[in-house]
Amino acid sequence: MSQAQLTEPTIWLKREVPGVKRTTVPTLTAVETEPSTECPNCHALITNTALNLNQYVCPECDHHLTMTARQRLEWFLSSIDSELGQEFTTGNPLYFVDSKPYPERMKEAQNKTGESEGLVVMTGKLKNLDIIACAFDFRFMGGSMGSVVGDRFVQAAEIALTENKPLVCFAASGGARMQEGLLSLMQMARTSAAIERLRLAGVPYVVILTNPVYGGVTASLAMLGDVHIAEPKAMIGFAGKRVIEQTVREVLGEPFQRAEFLLEKGTVDMVVHRHELINTTHRILAKLTKAAV
Repeated sequence: MSQAQLTEPTIWLKREVPGVKRTTVPTLTAVETEPSTECPNCHALITNTALNLNQYVCPECDHHLTMTARQRLEWFLSSIDSELGQEFTTGNPLYFVDSKPYPERMKEAQNKTGESEGLVVMTGKLKNLDIIACAFDFRFMGGSMGSVVGDRFVQAAEIALTENKPLVCFAASGGARMQEGLLSLMQMARTSAAIERLRLAGVPYVVILTNPVYGGVTASLAMLGDVHIAEPKAMIGFAGKRVIEQTVREVLGEPFQRAEFLLEKGTVDMVVHRHELINTTHRILAKLTKAAV
């Protein structure tokens, strides 16, 4: 037997046997396995669970993200007794049509938000105080104020007056609802008259200004409170910055219409972090109603 024949099996035995390549599976983080939201300020990804536990405040940059009306009230109230105003429904009094009919726009907003209108009203407790609280939902046609929004707010004010309960309003709106024309503008007078009745009776009315608040809501119910609280960096005004710049022909700086700027000018009474909002509002209402803290 030749030398080549002796070494050939040896070489074959030492030959590298092809195997299955092991692939390393990366460990997924929470933001990759859970529904997450990107912070519009710092662009950090935060899980929805973490956002909910942190009251929709970004844990990275402290930016206050938008909350829906129902989320706000369920977070703000210690307990909820009932929801008001569901009997009011929106009609089509002007048969308004832009790119689509008004009823079609309403249906889209209702399907998108799960709400029947842009204002949600609930009765319940803020710690030990019985109150009525309402909140605008900016997702619903920009939180615009139509007839039903006016109906719900006036009903809330009348019940607050009858039962001597403080009224708290979370304002977030783009203003009046153009699809209802003059009927929408009339809600400014209706809500203002209801607030005046509360003032004359000594029933506290506290407004919490969130981002953003503009137009007819600012010109009426959002600026007629006994106390005005704003969330940090909330945009608050009547007309938008661009419209004002075109009118006065001046370039306005960044702080313009921010909550902190309005605090300096005396338009709002205080700017309060969302984490302190419940305690601050309760302390103010307890003082105004002379209730035990």
